[in-house]
Amino acid sequence: MLKSRIMPVFLAAGLLVTQTGCWNSREIEDLSMYVGVALDEGKPTVIEQELEEQGGSYPKRNLISATVQIVPMNTAADKQQADKGQGTEYLNTTETGDSLFEIMRQYAIRREHSVIGHHLKVIVISRALAQRQSVDKLLDFALRDNDIRPSCLVLLSKGMARETLTSKRADQIPAFKLRDMLRGRFRNNRIMESVNLIKLNGWLGTKQSFILQEVAAAGGETEFSGAGIIKGETGKWIGSLSQMDVSNISWIKGDVQGGLIKSYDWRNEPITYEVKSANSKITSKLKDDRLSFRVSIESEGRLIENWDSKEDPSKSEYQEKVTKIFEKRLLQMLETTMRKMQSTYKVDVAGFGDRLRIERPKYWKKVKDRWDDVFSQTPVSFDIKFTITDIGSSTQ
Repeated sequence: MLKSRIMPVFLAAGLLVTQTGCWNSREIEDLSMYVGVALDEGKPTVIEQELEEQGGSYPKRNLISATVQIVPMNTAADKQQADKGQGTEYLNTTETGDSLFEIMRQYAIRREHSVIGHHLKVIVISRALAQRQSVDKLLDFALRDNDIRPSCLVLLSKGMARETLTSKRADQIPAFKLRDMLRGRFRNNRIMESVNLIKLNGWLGTKQSFILQEVAAAGGETEFSGAGIIKGETGKWIGSLSQMDVSNISWIKGDVQGGLIKSYDWRNEPITYEVKSANSKITSKLKDDRLSFRVSIESEGRLIENWDSKEDPSKSEYQEKVTKIFEKRLLQMLETTMRKMQSTYKVDVAGFGDRLRIERPKYWKKVKDRWDDVFSQTPVSFDIKFTITDIGSSTQ
């Protein structure tokens, strides 16, 4: 009887000894996790200058200024201030130098806890910096560091990148907001498909030109404001595309998840088409070593807005007429974007090269090293077909 009681005790003790545990765990309040990084041209802040005057300096060149957004606030007093609207839930700290890794380690001298990047959500690079330094150099540390997840998103800023990591709301963490704003693509195709470190690394490795979502900041608010072009040959920013250009590229690539097309009818009254579905196909044609592309676009949608009270949207004749207007409007927008890509910047950032590589691999091998130049001389035509499926719940 005694043996039968002792046995379970020994078994339980053995299980406790053999189970693994978080022996090296640390409380989240004791960590300084950075969730956002902003990279600007190397201009030391006033605080940095004052610290350097008092001996807080080391051998470096002021090439980049890196601002990290740290969460959570470590002290209870800080959190109480944030709850009362007297503070924020994050802390932004800036350091200037010529090595991003060295800058990250330098924060250990200024903060009570070393910063760690396991939960980095977004990296924002200013256009001014990307114009001077290639993106692959700026992100070399992020691509190599095992602590930083490859799902981290990359954006460009029109002004100072550090300004995109500020908010006028005390309870809002700007890095999280930027990440979540990209989820609005199903409502508006003027938002790009997100670009993370994995995708970016592939483009940089193949010297392929690409675009990054641009964000503008003003008064503690941020807005996606088009896309910046990164030239594959140099890895540097060479120009920007508008919100409408971003939308047009999504039509060409077949990435439309939602959105609208607004135009004007024969009385100059606004009419709006809501996209419910869209498909696109790029086909290449090669004749006598002359290359051309044709883009076929089909879409179904709803006539969601009509300001012309003299027309009856329920009539098929009216729907046919406005369908042609929407098709013509999209064609005009696409041709505008094509001129920017082929004439202004001479880059392919809409996936034509990817399609050529799949359809005609032999020809692609001949032109891939000078593809942007070849593309700039290649004719592109469009075939657009819209179908209005309904006019909403009211015709008034």
